[in-house]
Amino acid sequence: MDYQPSNILLVEDEEAHAQLTKRAIRKAGNANRIDVVCDGEEALDYLFNGGKYADKSKYPCPGLILLDIKLPGIDGIEVLQKIKQHPNLKKIPVIMLTTSEREEDIARSYDYHANSYLTKPVGFKEFEEKIGQIDFYWMILNKPPVLEE
Repeated sequence: MDYQPSNILLVEDEEAHAQLTKRAIRKAGNANRIDVVCDGEEALDYLFNGGKYADKSKYPCPGLILLDIKLPGIDGIEVLQKIKQHPNLKKIPVIMLTTSEREEDIARSYDYHANSYLTKPVGFKEFEEKIGQIDFYWMILNKPPVLEE
């Protein structure tokens, strides 16, 4: 499994949120690569190297997944569930990054072993600061898992 611990996969269906998140991650400067997919099916194709993501050298396994809950088609909880059922993918940290503050969403995310649950702040400055903290913690402070072939 080609694995790049300094790469981030962002699963976000709203283009404005995706661009804001990418910009904040780039500003923090610790991720080598940020790939964005816009729905649950595309996220699973990316992670399992299906469809247009079949080339593992071009689409390596990320070191961090930022996953929205409210996605068209396959929602973020189902994507999380499939990630955490896979022997290698389950080791990748998954942060639920969402606007939902529903207790049910928080509980279900942790039931399926999300590593963190963060709500998106409304203001741009607060959002940028939160993403910078995520980037610093997961890209610099955290010791990434070793994934097997």
